[in-house]
Formats: sequence, structure tokens, C-alpha cells
Amino acid sequence: MPDAGLHVRRATADDAERIAAVLQAVTAERVHSAIDRPWSVAEQRRYLASLSPRDAFHLAATDTGEVVGYQSLDRYSTVLDSMAHVGQLGTFVLPAWRGRGVGRALFGETTRFAAAAGYRKFVIAVRASNASAQAFYRRLGFADCGRLQAQVVIDGRDDDEILMEFFLTISGPGW
Repeated sequence: MPDAGLHVRRATADDAERIAAVLQAVTAERVHSAIDRPWSVAEQRRYLASLSPRDAFHLAATDTGEVVGYQSLDRYSTVLDSMAHVGQLGTFVLPAWRGRGVGRALFGETTRFAAAAGYRKFVIAVRASNASAQAFYRRLGFADCGRLQAQVVIDGRDDDEILMEFFLTISGPGW
């Protein structure tokens, strides 16, 4: 259960500065993400504007408007219709807000959106050195399904990425 006063909603272009600040904080740690350079506010705004109706960008904000985390959902392949049911996730939470239900709240909203948008599966790549993120995704029901060796190089250090997948349980026509 997330902290009281925490709300999850769809991001808008007006949130770009606050989203960029979260990414800046996470990438500055140099250990939790394969992203080695945070996007600028302008880059973040362009990304938000580029999202298709099947993409989602949810953020977690406090009652005072502080953005403390976000989760993106993008189609795994925009070229192959045979993979249109697969979404790729990215989750970023400020250090002080980790372990307080932010990621779970974001995942709940992303999952609701994904089910309505026709997704059946999520995939994510998590740095091998990020054991806490791996444990978080396993608690959500993700399973390990592969490993990419020396996939990330940050500050001259190699790191593997663990591939994880999650199948949405949906009942309905064709499922």
C-alpha cells in the first residue's frame, strides 16, 4: 500500500521537468539503470508527445505535486505486429521513496491500462547488480527468462542485464 497522499496518474508534457528530475536522481546513482545520461526537460517533453495511444507513462505524485516516481509502458516492437501484445516497462523511483509502495502503485495502474490496450505480456531488462529491483519485480510475479552478458557499460564497468517477463491474466475473447 503506498503512502497516504500519493496519487498515480498519466503524465502530461507539463510534468516533463519533474520527470527529468527523477531520472537525474536515479542516473546519478550510476547503479540502478542502464541509462547513463538523464534526458533533458526538452527531450522528456518530446518523448511524452511521441507516445502512441497504446503507450503509457504514469507518475506517482504527492499531494503537494512532488513527482516521486514513474513507470513507462512502450510497445516492445513497433515494427512487428506479431509482438503487438508485448509491452516493455521502465520504472524509476526516487531513493527516499523506495520500499514505500510507489512501484506497486505504478504497476497497478500500468497493468489496468495495459489490459484495456490489449497487452498480454510485459518484459523488462534489469541490471544484474540491481538485486533490489529484481526482487521487486519477482514479488510482482515477473520471472527471469534470460541474461545478456556485459550489456551495460557505465563508468568503465560492465554489467549484465537480467531479462524478466510477466504474463497478464486476462479473460475475454481470444485470450
